[in-house]
Amino acid sequence: MILLETKGLCKNFGGILAVREFSLKVKRGTVTALIGPNGAGKTTVFNLITGHLPITRGEIFFRGERIDGLPPHRIVRSGIARTFQLVRIFPRLTVLENVMVALRTPRGESLWESLVKTRRLREEALENHKKTLEYLVQVGLLENKSQYAQNLGFGQQKLVEIARAMATEPELLLLDEPTAGLSQDMTTSIQNLIHGLKKQGKTILFIEHDMRVVMGISDWIYVLNYGEKIAEGPPEEIKKNQRVIQAYLGSES
Repeated sequence: MILLETKGLCKNFGGILAVREFSLKVKRGTVTALIGPNGAGKTTVFNLITGHLPITRGEIFFRGERIDGLPPHRIVRSGIARTFQLVRIFPRLTVLENVMVALRTPRGESLWESLVKTRRLREEALENHKKTLEYLVQVGLLENKSQYAQNLGFGQQKLVEIARAMATEPELLLLDEPTAGLSQDMTTSIQNLIHGLKKQGKTILFIEHDMRVVMGISDWIYVLNYGEKIAEGPPEEIKKNQRVIQAYLGSES
């Protein structure tokens, strides 16, 4: 089943075509990579999908329904979550609090209930706390739950952001350069995390420059160059594609 699809996606910035006629399909339960040189338009595509930028032309479908034109919070509620190239956390909140703020509370609460702290709300708070701990276990940050996020290393801050995205219970998780700037050990940890999420049935679309990561965990790869798709296919085909080698991977690949 196709979970996410873009058709003829275009984005202009002051007459410059940053994304041109970009179409992709992301199958449910797969890991899909979006790669290309710096400035190829990868993060712009993410911003278009998540409503952080308006599209110039084209269509975006999630579970068969159009989502282009919706504000970011509506897109999150529909089941799409993302991380950012530059980590966005709440530095003066603890790790636990950073993740807990993203949890859905579908039942909501009235003002009176929030004042008197009914039994139902206490139970909901306990359940949210339990869920948050489970996400922290999954990303390996349980021991850091009481630390302020600003005191963590860069790699751990990325894990906080991933855990917070996971806490929205998305059907589709978009990761923007999840291993950029990380040590090999932390890179391996995030690779293992992505593998684990896939085993749970999660669908992941990610941007990455580390070709070892891309080739190691992707089911399908899209390649952008100057905003245009120049190739798509499984890792073994992308490795051999001459247009990709010339545009991005380099002659040694």
